[in-house]
Amino acid sequence: MFPKFAAALLMSSALLAPAAQAADDDAKQAQALLAKAVAYYKDKQDLALGAFSRQGEFLTPSLYVYVLDSKGTMLASGGSSAALIDRNVADMKDAAGKPFFREMLDVAKTKGGGAVEYRWLNRRDGKVERKLTYFEQVKDRIIAVGYYLPHGSAEQARALVERAAAAVKEDPAKAIAAFNELNGSFSEDDLYVFAIGLDDKRFKAHGAIPRLVGSDALALRDADGKPFIETLLARVKDKDQGETDYAWRNTVTSKVERKHTLLRKVGGLVVAVGYYPH
Repeated sequence: MFPKFAAALLMSSALLAPAAQAADDDAKQAQALLAKAVAYYKDKQDLALGAFSRQGEFLTPSLYVYVLDSKGTMLASGGSSAALIDRNVADMKDAAGKPFFREMLDVAKTKGGGAVEYRWLNRRDGKVERKLTYFEQVKDRIIAVGYYLPHGSAEQARALVERAAAAVKEDPAKAIAAFNELNGSFSEDDLYVFAIGLDDKRFKAHGAIPRLVGSDALALRDADGKPFIETLLARVKDKDQGETDYAWRNTVTSKVERKHTLLRKVGGLVVAVGYYPH
């Protein structure tokens, strides 16, 4: 059975980052592991710290438990943050400069637990990705379990397509090179930029499938076998921006999902960024 606070997390979305869904399988698994860890700590007290830091029942292929004290010292970790054990991380910032540990400490002090979203290195793919961590305070210990969010958000996609359009306006050749750079500055989580020339209808850039660069965009089919690029280009025929939907395989989850793509017409290019609504 979930501890009182973990159960509350399942019933309320108020504590979650906007991009997360409590019904998501990864979220449920993280909450379940947190509930298990909290119950174990209440039974074993600090003897549980050793169990959290080694191979065993509190470590899965994608999840692990870590523990802070109320002042921000890392006491245990079954993941990459094990390197931080015995260090005070209260003022450590994530890849975007967010002091997320401080946020955890403050929320735990006032509410007893909650959830925090931040950007952290995912060692499985070597990329900095969004991570959502649930945490609960037990006496002066803060027990936490986080998971990587599989989707870039709509807000991220909008910001990325605007940044891409601005880059094309400033220097088209430099922008195209940046869009095609593997894990470059125009690749975030499962978001990337692609660009199609309006004159020849060929891909000038594709941040996920480099082999498409130079190919006839009109020949591409979506996951349902439909030639969707003609519809995509029609969305910006008489205006500078538009949106379209089609079925596409998510390069992170490997699942076919509905993709919503934001379009910007800049000079002789259509610049696009798609995301998976959830």
